[in-house]
Amino acid sequence: MRLDKPVAGGPCWAEVGSPEMADAKRFYGELFGWRTETDERAEMGGYTIAYVGHLPVAGLVPLGAEGQPVAWFVTFAVADLDVTVGKVESAGGSVVLEPGDVPGMGRFASVADPQGAGFHLWQAQGFEGAGLLNEPGSLGWVELMSRQPERAVDFYTTVFGWSVNASEHYTQWGIDGADFGGMVRMDDKFPPEVPPHWLPYFAVADVDASAATATGAGGTVLMEPTTVTGELRIAVLRDPQGAMFGVYLAGAEH
Repeated sequence: MRLDKPVAGGPCWAEVGSPEMADAKRFYGELFGWRTETDERAEMGGYTIAYVGHLPVAGLVPLGAEGQPVAWFVTFAVADLDVTVGKVESAGGSVVLEPGDVPGMGRFASVADPQGAGFHLWQAQGFEGAGLLNEPGSLGWVELMSRQPERAVDFYTTVFGWSVNASEHYTQWGIDGADFGGMVRMDDKFPPEVPPHWLPYFAVADVDASAATATGAGGTVLMEPTTVTGELRIAVLRDPQGAMFGVYLAGAEH
């Protein structure tokens, strides 16, 4: 069972910060077939929503300040933003951006777990988040890279109440029987300067073709298409500005 719509505690959105918005729109349009619309309200700062058909699937954020990360961020839906932010702090996490309102859409905060992996929180007030999950071109899996998995389990189960399905090789996160993400232990293969982080995966109809398309559009293949279990095939890519993300075969069970 996989999530097919945003639910409290689960991933509801992903957004990429890019210093070159025109190129980001071009790249992801070629890769996923996204159509983009920019919110023209001054207070939105050029925030752009990507669509598959008429359904919103992801956000693109223009970066203007020095030092802002060129990266994908995962957003989790919450029923009460202020309560959840309090849980984050009580469990040893930190608040990067205090709760604030997005007019006509909802309330937002940016936080980090005790190891520094950043993520966003969203309380919907008109905009639920992704209108499509686990279908080609949409978010379908989120993966935490952690140097201290045991500490991460304590934190995320305390904050969100996630179920934990752990094997010798991989840990999966779930809500009410639906696994939506996992966790990888950062071992010696990860350079010490790489911080713990969340990595979004987008569903595609053909992983190998998507990797080739990404390369042709100016991106980079960081992990070649690989079959991990059964029919599940994945790859990890990087866009032309440096933001990392994964793709996986739509319909394959994790």
